[in-house]
Amino acid sequence: MAELTLDIARKILDAALATAIEKKFKPLVITILDARGAVKMTAAQDGTSLMRAEVAHGKAYGALAMGMGSRALYQRAQEQAYFIDAVNTLAQGRLVPVPGGVLIQDGTTLLGAVGVSGDTSDNDEICAIAGIEAAGLKANAG
Repeated sequence: MAELTLDIARKILDAALATAIEKKFKPLVITILDARGAVKMTAAQDGTSLMRAEVAHGKAYGALAMGMGSRALYQRAQEQAYFIDAVNTLAQGRLVPVPGGVLIQDGTTLLGAVGVSGDTSDNDEICAIAGIEAAGLKANAG
């Protein structure tokens, strides 16, 4: 597989939402970006708060932009706050360095990223990973 198809993105989305429902998480927004950073799919559960779509996109975008899951970006922000702040300035504020942004890989090939927002960052990440793995792909949360 060389690209993230709409069919695969739907599988990821459906499995991530199913995980959120099963675990009774708060309403989520899930955004899936392809390897070039274009939105493949975004969905918001009923009851999400106003900025969730932007946060979900920022988690996925940050993971893609930096080539690492947003958990690693969060750790880096703890250790090198000035660096992450500088990168976010260059990215015009579009990077959200907290868990919930997970790279989608097929072996070592980068296909895109999933960003989830709405519950705790750890729970957001659980849904992203579940969706990616349900599609038979490798999740890299950082």
